[in-house]
Amino acid sequence: MTVQSQQHPGTSRVAAAAVAAGAVVSVALGVYGGQHQPTGQATFTLGLGSMIAMKVWLALAVGVLALVQLVSALWMYGKLGRPAGRAVAITHRLSGTTAILVSLPVAYSCLWSLGFQSYDTRVLVHSLFGCVLYGAFVTKILALRSRTSPGWLLPLAGGLLFSAIVIVVLTSAVWYLNTTGLPTGSTGY
Repeated sequence: MTVQSQQHPGTSRVAAAAVAAGAVVSVALGVYGGQHQPTGQATFTLGLGSMIAMKVWLALAVGVLALVQLVSALWMYGKLGRPAGRAVAITHRLSGTTAILVSLPVAYSCLWSLGFQSYDTRVLVHSLFGCVLYGAFVTKILALRSRTSPGWLLPLAGGLLFSAIVIVVLTSAVWYLNTTGLPTGSTGY
């Protein structure tokens, strides 16, 4: 038994429960996406002209918010050389909440219209990490809310969440911009 587990006997259970809950969310999204018959039709556009345009612009916004999350987390953990004030913590919380909320219309549109796809490597990686993203989010929130979670769990879950966002944005919005250019109102479904 380690010193840490002697001090906090529930630490391992909290970590296991948070990781298990995140895994359940990831797998459930993947199973749903694989079993659901994709409609191939636009769900909504949020006034951005087409579903593709909406997904590209919102995914890019999530990517920028993820960068804000990274910088503010590094600052709060003392990795940027200056102490983080209350404003940094508030910025971190608001940018994270906004990133998840902005990502939801994109995720819904992907799952409903396209489902879990694997016809090429980029699409498979995008589908996998789209599911991992929300599982990592659940794990991070559970780690954040628990007073007995191990110190390594929150930065690990946050790092996985950030990595998943980066991979999803690179395999979707950035790929689209590189292959097609800026989306217009009539681009795609």
